[in-house]
Amino acid sequence: MWALSRHHLCLTFLLVCVFSSVMFFHFTQDIFHNGLDLSALLDRHRVTNSVAITCLSGTPMTPNISSTCPTYPASLSGTWTIIPSGRFGNQMGQYATLLALAQLNGRQAFILPSMHAVLAPVFRITLPVLVPEVDKHTPWRNLHLHDWMSEEYAHLNDPFLKLIGYPCSWTFFHHLREQIQSEFTLHDHLREQTQGFLRQLRLAGTGAIPRTFVGVHVRRGDYLYVMPQHWKGVVGDHVYLQQAMDWFRAKHEAPIFVVTSNGMQWCRENINTSKGDVIFAGDGKEGSPARDFALLTQCNHTVMTIGTFGFWAAYLAGGDTVYLANFTLPDSNFLKVFKPEAAFLPEWVGINADLSPLRKLPTKLSGKA
Repeated sequence: MWALSRHHLCLTFLLVCVFSSVMFFHFTQDIFHNGLDLSALLDRHRVTNSVAITCLSGTPMTPNISSTCPTYPASLSGTWTIIPSGRFGNQMGQYATLLALAQLNGRQAFILPSMHAVLAPVFRITLPVLVPEVDKHTPWRNLHLHDWMSEEYAHLNDPFLKLIGYPCSWTFFHHLREQIQSEFTLHDHLREQTQGFLRQLRLAGTGAIPRTFVGVHVRRGDYLYVMPQHWKGVVGDHVYLQQAMDWFRAKHEAPIFVVTSNGMQWCRENINTSKGDVIFAGDGKEGSPARDFALLTQCNHTVMTIGTFGFWAAYLAGGDTVYLANFTLPDSNFLKVFKPEAAFLPEWVGINADLSPLRKLPTKLSGKA
């Protein structure tokens, strides 16, 4: 048999290499011109570039359902804060609004030390605190907020923004409800103390264990004068509270009503306790609201009158909420700064206030010209 020499072998190998190179060149040209569908090969192990997309909590994630899911920068920039004003409920609204608007605009939110001092002893909040020295030297632009979400608030380009106002509308932050609830999680010791108290409650007369806990917040204090004198409005009276509690008695089996207020003496004198299902649990201490607020949020449902304290108790408790509706005269200036449809969730139940006491007041006292 004829044997190939080393020279012939080398020449043959060289020709094979040249032929293979030519074929590979033509094959790749065909790919670039005509394309090659690799989707069948990548169905189980599809590779995609990593992207920084954060969906708002509560955005529908079901396949084939369209959603508005904004994209945020990989890291937040700038410095945003809000001026703490008012009491406990006011500052909860300011915190939640700052968090929501800052995220929406891709900015880092900070709270001031005085807000931290009010909220941190009660909740497990996470926003960082802005030290006074940084606050002092930051070139802020101030922005006064009204109490409902506007399109303009979704397109704020300021890197250093200080918000001002008393925002407490669900329209700012309801798309972040799970995150807001997480921010306003009670510290463990508060929750455990509150639940321990509620577990001990019994219905008077029968001694039965309540099936449903309804938190009742009755706002009085300065509102007794502010509402009629400045806003042509009223606070919840005993008739409203009776109607609200009867609504729950008709809907829920064996409820018990856990009453808190900054006017506990008035509550004891005016709320009907003949059914044995009312507990006056609040301590009425406005300067230390943690216990009363914890009681309300650990209940299943809520009766509120007016004010941000009651709003937040209802918002965090979930369940059914009954609120005092139409509590000002139609020509009240209060309606210029307060939109009921932006203040109360659509599923909440409103009971109209009795405005007749306003018509009995002297003209000057009721705020009429």
